Amino acid sequence: MVVLLLLLIPLIGACFLFLYKGDHRFVAAAALRLSIVSLLVMGASLFYWNTPEMLSFTAPWLTTLGSSLSLRMDGLGTILSLLTTTAYFILFWYLKGRTIERPAAFFAWLLLAQVGMLGVFLAMDSLLFYFFWELALIPMYFLASQWGGARRIPVTFKFFIYTFLGSVFMLIGILYLQSKTADHSFAIESIRRIRLTNEQQSWLFWLFFIAFAIKLPVFPFHTWQPDTYEESPTPVTSILSAVMVKMGILGLLRWLLPLFPIASYMWGDVVMSLAVAGIVYASFLAMQQVDLKRLIAYSSIAHIGLIAAGAFALNQMAYQGLLIQLFTHGINILGMWVLADIIERKTGTRSLDSLGGIAQHSPTLTIFFVIIALANIALPLTNAFVGEFLLFNGILATPSNYYWVFAVVGGLGIIFAAVYTLRMIRAIFYGQPSATSPAPISLATHEVGALVVIVGLILFFGIYPQPLIDMTAAFSKELFDQTDITSLFRKS
Repeated sequence: MVVLLLLLIPLIGACFLFLYKGDHRFVAAAALRLSIVSLLVMGASLFYWNTPEMLSFTAPWLTTLGSSLSLRMDGLGTILSLLTTTAYFILFWYLKGRTIERPAAFFAWLLLAQVGMLGVFLAMDSLLFYFFWELALIPMYFLASQWGGARRIPVTFKFFIYTFLGSVFMLIGILYLQSKTADHSFAIESIRRIRLTNEQQSWLFWLFFIAFAIKLPVFPFHTWQPDTYEESPTPVTSILSAVMVKMGILGLLRWLLPLFPIASYMWGDVVMSLAVAGIVYASFLAMQQVDLKRLIAYSSIAHIGLIAAGAFALNQMAYQGLLIQLFTHGINILGMWVLADIIERKTGTRSLDSLGGIAQHSPTLTIFFVIIALANIALPLTNAFVGEFLLFNGILATPSNYYWVFAVVGGLGIIFAAVYTLRMIRAIFYGQPSATSPAPISLATHEVGALVVIVGLILFFGIYPQPLIDMTAAFSKELFDQTDITSLFRKS
C-alpha cells in the first residue's frame, strides 16, 4: 500500500489545488505539507513498511487489453522515489513565501507531475508505464508554456514534439512485445519470458532507446534541453533536471537492458561512444556560456552522459555507481538551480559578465554556492564522489580491450567540469563588484533552510556513503543477474 499512498497523496493534493479559490498564501503551505507527508511515507517504507506486501500493489485496470494496475518498489524504484520526495520537499520549502502568479494552478501542475514521475518509477506493467510516462509530460508542458520566459511557446512546443515522438516509438515497441507474450499481457514478467531473436532485439532496442535517450537527453538527442531549461521557470527546470531526466535512466535499467541483453551488448559500444561524445561536447559548450542557466543545463548533459555510459558498461560495479549517482546528481543539480534562481531574482541578471564580487558582501551565499558547485563536480568528501568513482571503475573493469578509451575520454569531463565550475565561481563571486550586485544579498529563512538541507545531504553522504551503498547493492546485483551479458563475455 505504500506505493499507492505515494501516488494518492500528490494526486489528491493536485485535485484540491486545481479547485481551490481561496487565500494564495495557503497554497504554498499546503504543497509543503503534502511534500512532508510524502517524504514521511517514503521514510517509513525504508525503515518500517518494507515488507513485499506493503511495497507492492496490484488491481484490475484494463483487463480486456491485458493490463493491470501493477506497482512495486524495487531497489531502483526506491532510490528514485526517495529522490523525488526529497526534491519536492526541498523545492516546496524553498518556494514558501514566494509570490507566484496563479499559485494554485502552478503547485497543482507540479504535484501532478510528481504523480507521473513516481508512477513511472513504480510501474511494473508496460502499458501503465507508458500511461505515467505521458502523464508526467503534460504538466511540464503547461508549466513551461504558461509560466516560462519570452520564448516559452516555441521552445515548449519543441520540447513536447521531441518527447512525444520518442514516446510513439516506445509505444510501438510495447505493443509489439505484448503481441508476443503467451498470455497477451503487458506485465513486465510476461514480457521477460518472450524469446526474441537477435534481429528482433536489435530493432526493438532502438525503438526504446530513442525514447529514453530523448528524455535523458543523450547526444545528439539533447537539442531541446538547453532552451527548455533556460525558458522554463527555474522551479520547473529544477524538477526537469533533478528528477524527470531520471525517467530515461530507469527506462534503460528496468526495460532496455533486461529485455534486450544481446542487443545491448551488440550496440553498447555505439551508445557508449554517443555518451562520452556528449560529455566532451556539452562540457565545451558549458565553458563558453555566459548565461548561468545555460551553463548549468550543459553541465547536466555532461553528467547524464556519464550515467548513461555506466549503464552500458554492463557490470555490477558500474550499475551500483550509476544508482548512487541518480540520487546524488538529483540533489546537487537541484541545489545549483536553487542558487541560480536566488542570484537571478536578487541581482536581476544571470549573465556571468554582469556579476562579480558577491563574496565581498554575501559570504553565506558564497559558501553555499561553493560547496554545492564543487559537489556537482564530485569533489572527494562530497556525495557524488563515491558514485562517480564506482562508475569509472566499472567502465574500466569491463572485459574489453578498448573500454579504457571510454573511461579516459569520459574522465576529461571531470577536468572540463572543474574548468567551467571554477570559472563560474570566479565570475559570480570574485573580482570587482558589478553594478548589478553592489549590495549584500540577504537570504530568507526558507531559502537558508532549503540550502542547509541540500548541503547537509552533500556532506553526510560524502563522508558516510554506506546507506546509499547498502540501498543499491541488491538491485545492482539483480540487474546484472537478469541479463545474459556475463555468458556473452565468456564467449568473447
